[in-house]
Amino acid sequence: MRIATWNINSIRARHDRVLAWLERSDVDVLAIQETKIDDARFPVESFERLGYRVAHHGTNQWNGVAIASRVGLDDVQVGVPDLPAFGEDPAVEARSLGALCGGVRVWSLYVPNGRAVDDPHYHYKLHWLAVLRDYAAKQLADEPHLPMLLCGDFNIAPTDDDIWSVEYYQGSTHVTGPERQAFANLTDAGFTDVVRPFHPGPGVYTYWDYTRLSFPKRRGMRIDFALASPALAARVTDAQIDREERKGKGSSDHAPVIVEFKDA
Repeated sequence: MRIATWNINSIRARHDRVLAWLERSDVDVLAIQETKIDDARFPVESFERLGYRVAHHGTNQWNGVAIASRVGLDDVQVGVPDLPAFGEDPAVEARSLGALCGGVRVWSLYVPNGRAVDDPHYHYKLHWLAVLRDYAAKQLADEPHLPMLLCGDFNIAPTDDDIWSVEYYQGSTHVTGPERQAFANLTDAGFTDVVRPFHPGPGVYTYWDYTRLSFPKRRGMRIDFALASPALAARVTDAQIDREERKGKGSSDHAPVIVEFKDA
């Protein structure tokens, strides 16, 4: 089974590219982030024509997550329980969606950006990650052999190897000690970054800003991950980062990340 995760940065802007990529990539499940659309306007029919069932969680032109699967889409869970709210009128944002796909519990996650270290959004991000960690750890405690995948845009570069310049990001979010510790707490809870062994870096990235010619100059960050439970990590056979999909007009600023699993 092939499971991919991709921050597409707007399904309206990337609709044709996403569908074309699905047709040629042969993935069974695609976890999508930043759809930037509400449920009523998400193009479900486009995915269904390719043989994928789709679950989507979006409320407005920001955030939004989805899962498209051609190996079953059952027990859909809208949101990790107890995630914090945010905003002037505090609300739980559309940042997490889970479903059972081919026997694997897949979570599509769009972790808050944090904005700036002194911004309330930064503290919201850390709280959000702590709730995610507690939830994921409990799932494994209750069912140690659960095949579960936490995948998406984590908005964290866990090591200095995951950024093109330590100096450039000095004082910025994504690289602070508390953020990196929050990511480490997920791996300490039993979830493994299953892509890194195949693409260790340095210089391996999943995101390149649209500005300052970041992509051709290889000025990127590794912030998109697939974290697998022990039972699922044992089934990994390969992983790729589709850097080619970042090229060309109308691309997302993120590349798809694909993991291959052998059957249980």
